[in-house]
Amino acid sequence: MYENRRIGFLFVLPFVLGVLGFKLFPFVMSFALSFTQYDVFSPPEFIGLQNYVELATQDRMFRKSLGVTLLFVVLAVPLRVGFALFIAHVLNFKLRGINFFRSAFYLPSILGGSIAVAVLWRFIFSQHGLVNSLLVRAGFEPILWLADEHYAIWTIVTLFTWQFGSSMVIFLAALQNVPQSLYEAAEIDGASKWQQFTRITVPLITPVIFFNLIMQMVHGFQEFNGPYMVTEGGPLHATYVLSLYIYEECFKYFNLGYGAALSWVMFALIGALSAFSFWSSKYWVFYAGEKEARQ
Repeated sequence: MYENRRIGFLFVLPFVLGVLGFKLFPFVMSFALSFTQYDVFSPPEFIGLQNYVELATQDRMFRKSLGVTLLFVVLAVPLRVGFALFIAHVLNFKLRGINFFRSAFYLPSILGGSIAVAVLWRFIFSQHGLVNSLLVRAGFEPILWLADEHYAIWTIVTLFTWQFGSSMVIFLAALQNVPQSLYEAAEIDGASKWQQFTRITVPLITPVIFFNLIMQMVHGFQEFNGPYMVTEGGPLHATYVLSLYIYEECFKYFNLGYGAALSWVMFALIGALSAFSFWSSKYWVFYAGEKEARQ
């Protein structure tokens, strides 16, 4: 029995060491460094709350990047979750070759976060790219997607939305667990397809909707490849998200103490919004057997 436990611990040991070395240790160290002035080349100098006071009262770029990040999350997360739910609903029908279409729609989530696709996205939205070519053929004026501050944000929003595959698969699994008898009863009562979707499908999968919203919100706040590779934070910092600001403070200006403080502010913001989401979920998320359990 003891030998089996020791062998089990040996199998688990690489994972435990990985979590301690690459997750927990950097997590704790970043919090400690956020109270210091540290540039890698000299020992950290403890400065207390000065980094947090500076970013809250003096740093205009922090407020700018925070506003851009919030705008990006508000635009991109509902679009990605909503589009994933729509495609999953369509792919839930039993059609010929449906497995091929499910695989095809999932493929962007595998490729979408790569640097190569981000570079491709930049060419697609360039002045003479595919999008403007289609607009010209349709009789419209070309748009400077990457040079106009009013349109640049949409280039990274569409890239983020395009990677909806993981949420789609989760939605598809949830949709397949909805009892067909409910739809049959609704059809007998004369309910339309839209009424069936809004009155039966959506309420029954609200836990999955909630899960996807939380996961995509966290992902949205940490989005980096799109703003960095497609727009480089421009124009006029219109796509300068907080993760890009943290990256430049840490690895471009070697201001690791201030960058750590910025990252912890992001962590606190994500935590606060997640806590609010969990609090509000009791008003719109419905779990199976919840009513019976309360009774």
